[in-house]
Amino acid sequence: MRNLAALFIIAGIILLGIGGYQFFKLHAAEQQAMKDAKELFVLPEKEKSPISETNSESKSTADNFAPDTGEIIGLLEIPSINAELPIVEGTDPDELEKGVGHYKGSAFPKQNDQVVLSGHRDTVFRKLGEVEIGDTFTVKLAYGEFKYKMMNSKIVVADDTTVIHSTAPNEELVLTTCYPFSYIGDAPDRYIIYAKPIE
Repeated sequence: MRNLAALFIIAGIILLGIGGYQFFKLHAAEQQAMKDAKELFVLPEKEKSPISETNSESKSTADNFAPDTGEIIGLLEIPSINAELPIVEGTDPDELEKGVGHYKGSAFPKQNDQVVLSGHRDTVFRKLGEVEIGDTFTVKLAYGEFKYKMMNSKIVVADDTTVIHSTAPNEELVLTTCYPFSYIGDAPDRYIIYAKPIE
């Protein structure tokens, strides 16, 4: 009996160690992604010169913005829950470890279509359920800042892909995460927020 109890204790310690390591790894990835995202908006000294101001060929615009998968591309700010989150291109597990993932194939701000951002409910989008209709979001990218206002939300089953579709020529920001927020394991549903641009 003592051997069995000792075995359970050892197993518990191992599981706690694994969980602690994964938490540390996720936290470190998020911190690095946040640092990288903020550096996008620090203008290097050479770009402040009058000569470079006249050369706009290298500047990003809505038309030429095409980041690579895994690239840190900007920041998502949600003032109502005091959140500032890095945005990464792609929504695979490796990308979502770093922050909020931009769904590849969806639009970017000012491209007059649906912009889809996803995140884990137990990391970056932990407080997303506290956001209310009328609250605002700001998406910061290399070519500008774009504000949106929450219009509504809904809950769908996890494998419902109908929420991702073209809304052209109307722009729409969609935030998605797993639901329920307190669920342990693979959550059965998804929580969706819809927001419209603030002109």
